[in-house]
Amino acid sequence: MTKATFTFMGSGTSRGVPMLCCDCPVCRSQDPRDRHTRSSGLVTAGETRLLIDCGPDLREQLLREQVTSVDAVCLTHPHCDHLDGLDDLQGLTVFSRQELPFYSSQANLDVVHQRFGYVDQLKLLPDGSPRWSIPQLSYRPVTGPFPVGPLTVIPLPLFHGRAATYGYRIGRLAYLCDCSRIPEETFPLLEGITDIVVDALRWKAHPTHFNILQAEDAFHRIGAQRAWLTHLTHDILYERDRHLVAPGCTLAYDGLSFDFDLE
Repeated sequence: MTKATFTFMGSGTSRGVPMLCCDCPVCRSQDPRDRHTRSSGLVTAGETRLLIDCGPDLREQLLREQVTSVDAVCLTHPHCDHLDGLDDLQGLTVFSRQELPFYSSQANLDVVHQRFGYVDQLKLLPDGSPRWSIPQLSYRPVTGPFPVGPLTVIPLPLFHGRAATYGYRIGRLAYLCDCSRIPEETFPLLEGITDIVVDALRWKAHPTHFNILQAEDAFHRIGAQRAWLTHLTHDILYERDRHLVAPGCTLAYDGLSFDFDLE
């Protein structure tokens, strides 16, 4: 089977870990696996790279993983911790001298237009040429599966509290970040999945995110072989808690990567 690689660009919650002004054991930990920048992922298949979300730590993440190009960005939802690094995409488009496809639902893209209106307003210079000092993005509303190079990307409707959000399926991988419920109509789209990257905020319950036990329940219902628990808070101490999660589940950390099948 053809393989691809998923890399955790970021694996943390909206505040990141360590949190500002916190001296808890996790935030003071010297274990690099307890460092979690805002959640984001990178799928690599040959020369094709697909970025999922572009949060406020994007620049650091791209530098850390030595990423100098991506072929598309898929946005799960427009909350700050998943979107506010959008301006850092300028570093990629000025280098490639190409527009970067940017996919999400039309409702999500409407929010992007409102919050980053300058990307539309200043896109071109007076002579009609691209203004490379801002991100050159090609906004593409998602209505169904779409290709990115050799990849077929399938949007997965999810709920993040009462807000609608997207996960994405690529081959045998499902990315299910920032969700508190998987609608029944999404489960057929998850048949045959072997790996899920899934929201697993903490041990305690939360109104808009799966906690670890709920993420494990989703893992078992989907029937995947492996679950990679992400969007972690400073309630999770890697060396202590990695022994407590269900068999087949792994606590994510920044820079962790794994291979999965595309077919």
